[in-house]
Amino acid sequence: MSENPRILFVDDHEDTRFLISYLLGGWGYEVAAARSVEEGLALARGGGFDLYLLDSRFADGSGAELCEGIREFDKETPIVFYSGDHPTRLKKSLDCDAQGFVLKPGFDALPRELERALGTAA
Repeated sequence: MSENPRILFVDDHEDTRFLISYLLGGWGYEVAAARSVEEGLALARGGGFDLYLLDSRFADGSGAELCEGIREFDKETPIVFYSGDHPTRLKKSLDCDAQGFVLKPGFDALPRELERALGTAA
């Protein structure tokens, strides 16, 4: 893993993408952001990410579909869901070999969960 871990953050809300990208940058991460399943998969295929941070719903599909799509070519990189959906409604998403979940806004829980997921990947 690089000195500054690279995170791909995929969320369909522009304000959330901006805020979380800003926070992640302040916490020392390099961040690429995408707004859809299609865009997220395209960036993920480019490689070089240490963690994927995914929402659970998009106009063009679900977080579970995005997670499964990533797992087709990347079985190792940790995936953490960052969603407003309650975890009991996210069973399919979490079943795609994701390493964690943070309920939005989760500003305190998010850095801890990212570090935990990155630590287990090291």
